[in-house]
Amino acid sequence: MTGLPASTLTPGAASPAPFGRVVTAMVTPFGADGAVDLDLAGRLASHLVDEGCDGLVLCGTTGESPTLSWEEQHQLFSAVKAAVGNRAALLAGTGSNCTAEAIEAIGQAAVLGADGALVVVPYYNKPPQEGLEAHFRAVALAAPELPLMLYNIPGRTGTSLSPETTARLLDLPNVVSFKAASGTTEEVSQLRAVCGERLAIYSGDDALTLPMLAVGAVGVVSVAGHLVAREISQMVTAFLAGDHSTALALHERLLPLCKALFLTTNPIPCKAALELSGWPVGAPRLPLVSASSDVRERLTTALAALRPT
Repeated sequence: MTGLPASTLTPGAASPAPFGRVVTAMVTPFGADGAVDLDLAGRLASHLVDEGCDGLVLCGTTGESPTLSWEEQHQLFSAVKAAVGNRAALLAGTGSNCTAEAIEAIGQAAVLGADGALVVVPYYNKPPQEGLEAHFRAVALAAPELPLMLYNIPGRTGTSLSPETTARLLDLPNVVSFKAASGTTEEVSQLRAVCGERLAIYSGDDALTLPMLAVGAVGVVSVAGHLVAREISQMVTAFLAGDHSTALALHERLLPLCKALFLTTNPIPCKAALELSGWPVGAPRLPLVSASSDVRERLTTALAALRPT
């Protein structure tokens, strides 16, 4: 295990934010030929860390993992690791709806030097809670030294990991965090009620970061962090310092962009916003498509509103 100091990332440690406060789920840049642009990925990752990201998730939903081969994912992680080094926590997206495949992926992530793994709820096959528990146990036990962030996003997976199932998984020392992307703050409250402070809960929705912090989340796994990581970090820091008026003002300032980034399926708007900001990360791979002119226009307006006058 590499990256942040061992005291921060040791599985089971009583750390309030094991992967930092602002963790950006990074897009995967593609060249004109559709291939992964490893050089641009490294430069973008370094830029995001310079802008205030404490950590990066590679090959998650925003990174278009469904259309990346495992070889591409491994090459991408290695390129970003070389560019970022130990300046930020690097989490590898290792989820799958096939438990055996997820086990193989998390083992490779550990070999490549990941600081953690983002493991999504198995999608499409809709396992019951008993199946979800067995799946996550098998994955966690396959890499016991690698801290895990469980990822609940029922809008994409069709299944929701319950707080009670999550609580049962806490006997595994490397289950340390949870990305809450159900679209409600109630999920955070329910997790806190049954898991206490043992589980570090991250907002999985930029627009809900401040409300989730208010009910016990420790940070955010962000899309907007591609563009406004510094401001998000300031908002989180202000809230944790008790400066709630500053945090609220930043939340309100950032909200139009956060909303614009989800006008259509992520990461379509994010890639367009990056292009508008001077980062030619390429179009998404099919079946996703490039942003429409209307989406681009609304992103342009949201970005312009955040520029100094």
